[in-house]
Amino acid sequence: MAKFNQPDPRNSGTQCWVNGLVPREAASVHVLDSVVQGGDAVWEGLRITNGHAIQLESHLDRLLDSAHALAFADIPSREAIRSAIFQTLEANGMGDGVHCRITLSRGKKSTSGMDPRLNVHGPTLIIVPEYKGMVYGDEGIRLVTSATRRNSPQFLDSHIHHNNLLNNILAKIDANVAGVDDAVMLDDRGFLAETNATNLFVVRNGALYTPFAHACLPGLTRRFVLDIAARVGIEAREADLTLTELYTAEEAFTTGTMGALAHVTEVDGRRISNGQKGPITERLQQAYEDHILETATVLPFA
Repeated sequence: MAKFNQPDPRNSGTQCWVNGLVPREAASVHVLDSVVQGGDAVWEGLRITNGHAIQLESHLDRLLDSAHALAFADIPSREAIRSAIFQTLEANGMGDGVHCRITLSRGKKSTSGMDPRLNVHGPTLIIVPEYKGMVYGDEGIRLVTSATRRNSPQFLDSHIHHNNLLNNILAKIDANVAGVDDAVMLDDRGFLAETNATNLFVVRNGALYTPFAHACLPGLTRRFVLDIAARVGIEAREADLTLTELYTAEEAFTTGTMGALAHVTEVDGRRISNGQKGPITERLQQAYEDHILETATVLPFA
């Protein structure tokens, strides 16, 4: 079973960033902020380990691209956001075993409403650093298929890393009710998309497959795994995959910032192969640990 991260007492008394440093217990956004009014914000989850910010520049790329796609005005510069992250971490003396939730909202409105023309105060940058362990242990995870379909780009493009997570939350509720770790989400055509929280990979006939990123977030860990698979000589490709191909896979695993690579033992009551971590998953987990710091930025105060 996946870990359920309870609050870490070390987070008490820390400082967050809400357009500036503020004590965690006093951190808040205005009731007229767009993230409150309509989930109108974009976000990233940044892992801090051993004095390094993992894939920081790629996270900033996606945050800024998402804000631009949503036509935010007066988007802070990459340098300003990076500086705010570093200031927040340094103020808390945090350099290892930390997760940073970075949110950029369209900002405070002049009055309640949906119209972005009401946003006259500029964006709100929120950074919440927390001591937090990895989401999954090494025992593997169990999945169930959700009745909720993953958003299609016809409706809301999943390449925008937005804060309106109800699509994912409904699927997570299905997983909770079923007593498993997470839920598989299909696209509007019935093919695999991802889970409610992570990207999905399967191994079939010794080759590695992951769903096309039509209806899923093209995750940074997903991209890294595709890269390192090529480096270690594992054939890897994107494909339309069915549930049956997942049920009958030789191996399956998920990828994510705070989950890394977690092997799947069961889907909808069907055991995946022998229910144990497979050799390709093990090779890729080791390659991930060996090479992930190559993507990282050294914290300037570490």
